[in-house]
Amino acid sequence: MQSENSKEIPMKVSRDVIADLLPLYAAGEASPDTCALVEEYLRQDEELRRQFNLEGLQGMSGAGPALPPDLALKSLRRARGLLRWQRLLFGWGLAATIACVSGVGVFDGSHFTFHFFLADYPWILRPCIGFAASCWINYFILLWLSRATRL
Repeated sequence: MQSENSKEIPMKVSRDVIADLLPLYAAGEASPDTCALVEEYLRQDEELRRQFNLEGLQGMSGAGPALPPDLALKSLRRARGLLRWQRLLFGWGLAATIACVSGVGVFDGSHFTFHFFLADYPWILRPCIGFAASCWINYFILLWLSRATRL
């Protein structure tokens, strides 16, 4: 008695289906039944078998020219550089933002006074706000770029 999974259903398989299965077959990732199907089809189709044996999967896939071998390394270095700048801009922006809302304390022997940069030192506050704003703007631009390019 055969189970439902072991029933064989006769079907015609097109050449395109076999061509789609060839990368799995060549990588050894196909199931035994798929391997048997591909091998049987290759036995029957001389032209496809010859093309597969001579050109390999590279010629059958229709892929464009091979990419330079150092492209992945260049891409990795670029991504690491962008992420490094993103971390630096976040840190600088955070430090400058904290500095904008902070101040300085002065101790006069027996009396302690605290001066906020916001109220008492505007000549320090204005460049600090400008620097913080430029850091945050550039940080969010790099964040958007990294998400848009899926880094």
